[in-house]
Amino acid sequence: MGLLGELLLLPAAPVRGTFWVLRQVADEAERRYYDPSTIRRELAQLERRLEAGEISEEEFDRCEDELLDRLEKAAGAS
Repeated sequence: MGLLGELLLLPAAPVRGTFWVLRQVADEAERRYYDPSTIRRELAQLERRLEAGEISEEEFDRCEDELLDRLEKAAGAS
């Protein structure tokens, strides 16, 4: 893109910058969401909640399945 194109797109620079920042935030959130150490930590916390009686077996099973699915996807993406 030449100088003329840059000048024409200059008014849109704040919008492009905002989208870039949002894309970076979304990428980081996804990286953390699928981070195996984060998932293992959540599994341990879930087990502590079950042992403390804060959640039922059914809720534990449902949440554990979701976390294990995330862990499997994270392993597949590596």
